[in-house]
Amino acid sequence: MRIVKGVDEVSVAEDTVARNRALQAEWYGEPLGDRVRPLLGRLGMSQSGLAGVLGLSAPMLSQLMSGQRAKISNPAVLHRLMAVEELVADPGFDTLAAAGIKARLEEIKAESAATTSGMRMATSERVPTGGHAVGAGRPGEAGEGRGPAESARLVQALLREVASAAEIEAAAGLIADRFPDLAEVLRVYGAGRTSEAEAHFVRTVLKETLRDRTVMP
Repeated sequence: MRIVKGVDEVSVAEDTVARNRALQAEWYGEPLGDRVRPLLGRLGMSQSGLAGVLGLSAPMLSQLMSGQRAKISNPAVLHRLMAVEELVADPGFDTLAAAGIKARLEEIKAESAATTSGMRMATSERVPTGGHAVGAGRPGEAGEGRGPAESARLVQALLREVASAAEIEAAAGLIADRFPDLAEVLRVYGAGRTSEAEAHFVRTVLKETLRDRTVMP
């Protein structure tokens, strides 16, 4: 009887992990273990070290990666995870000195929840254009210091906090015929990768900003 009970317990645990991984794929695009492990290799960090950057305990990150837990309950943690992903995906990452990577990780660690106000924006993501930084704005403008990757992550974090990828896709399907551009926004930012969201932001928003600034005296 003890053996049968042990088998049943293992089966239940495996089912829980499988369900949690499926939920993570729905909410975050893929299971969190699949998102985090490549970051550890690229950064040369331990799970404990990355957990500190994200604002999690090491056991909590381990449980999320293994599927023992499903959801990242704090939106600030998801924001930091996307920021780390953006860092390692940058074409210039391999040329960064260890001190530069460490400094950027400290900046990410200090960032608060993904909100449209009060967030510490990363200056390293600004794109220079004629003496100005795209997204930096002029003194007093809202969104000062916000670069394209940062802005894309803000929208992603907001959508993924209020709905799952499946729900966002369903909503996009309902409005696609009448409002195709809005449906595309929901799909790209709600269910797509960060790189896709950033490319969409640059394509649809920054081109207007750049055009406006080129005609200003």
